[in-house]
Amino acid sequence: MNRVKVLQIALISAVIAAVIVTVTTVVQAMGPTIAQAPTTTGAAGIPKEVGLAIGAGIAMGITGFGVGMGMGNASASAMAAIAEKPEVFGRTMVYVVLIEAVAIYALVVAIMMIGLI
Repeated sequence: MNRVKVLQIALISAVIAAVIVTVTTVVQAMGPTIAQAPTTTGAAGIPKEVGLAIGAGIAMGITGFGVGMGMGNASASAMAAIAEKPEVFGRTMVYVVLIEAVAIYALVVAIMMIGLI
C-alpha cells in the first residue's frame, strides 16, 4: 500500500472519529434540554455546550490523525533500528511512548471540555 493511500485512510478515520465524538457529545449535552431554549450562547450565537462539544471532537480528531502519523513513522524507524542494533530497544520505545502521551493529553483535554458542558 503506498503512502498516499495510507494518508487518505488515516485522514478519513480521524474525521470519522471526530464526527462520532462530536455527535455523541452534542446529543448527551443537549438531550435533557432539547425542548428548552439554550440559556448561554457564545459570540456566534450558538449554544456554549455545542461549541464545547465540537471543540472536543475536533481536538480528538486532529490529535488522533497527528498521533497516528507520528506513531507510524516512529514505530517504523524504531523497528528498523532494533533490527540493526537490538540493544537500542529501550531508547526507541521511549520515543513511541512519548508520542502516545500526546494522545492521552488530548483525551484529558477533551474530557475536561465535555465536563464543562
